[in-house]
Amino acid sequence: MTTVLLGFAAGLLIATITTPVGVSGAVFLLPVQLDVLHTPNPAVTPTNLLFNVIATPGALARYRRQNQLAGPLARLLVVGTLPGVIAGAIVRVHLVPGARLFRLLLGLFLLPLGAWLCLRTLRHPAGHPSPPPQPRTITALALLVGLIGGVYGIGGGSILSPILVGRGMPVPTVAPAALAATLATSIVGAATYALLALTTTGNIAPHWAVGLASGLGGLGGAYLGARLQAHVPNTGLRLLLGALAIALAAVYLTQAL
Repeated sequence: MTTVLLGFAAGLLIATITTPVGVSGAVFLLPVQLDVLHTPNPAVTPTNLLFNVIATPGALARYRRQNQLAGPLARLLVVGTLPGVIAGAIVRVHLVPGARLFRLLLGLFLLPLGAWLCLRTLRHPAGHPSPPPQPRTITALALLVGLIGGVYGIGGGSILSPILVGRGMPVPTVAPAALAATLATSIVGAATYALLALTTTGNIAPHWAVGLASGLGGLGGAYLGARLQAHVPNTGLRLLLGALAIALAAVYLTQAL
């Protein structure tokens, strides 16, 4: 029962903070799973995907109500990330099972990404105008991010959002599309892990109690976070996104080293 309550509270708090910038919160749930809830590794990855499947619809329902899901961006991201997440799940099970390497690689990626976004925002608080990426570029980026998301069980929004926002796209446009891609890839990724669990030894099936509890907490937190987005300036959202990436990278690198 303590594990269930902690998982629910963690999901609620994390999703409320991260949803306004297009991040489901699963990437920030990882240290809670590993160090507080003691979810076995690599079961943390499919558990995070389960969290995304349950929590993300809360944000998407609110964004749809606010008419923020129109446009081609969500479709481009979904088309790219779906094949990537399947390949990433296979890589995670067979090639990257260790928690130390898992944290080290993710920290080394998120640290420069978050710092770049914060510095870019501080230099151009009003938003430096730049042309949006070409559709082909967005799809290729989504494919790579889907691969990384499949390995780390983060759905990809925590990577796609800072990259696209850093390229000059507004957070209110990127956030709903990134979360839509997160939901699609998490469904496919969770199904892939379920199939791999039938033929592979080890803890690669989701930890159902943690996944369901944190997901239900995230469902409410995601809806609340999406509603709060309209009350936060774009500069604040960009800095929040960069700061979240830097903070998590620092935690992972400290634990890994």
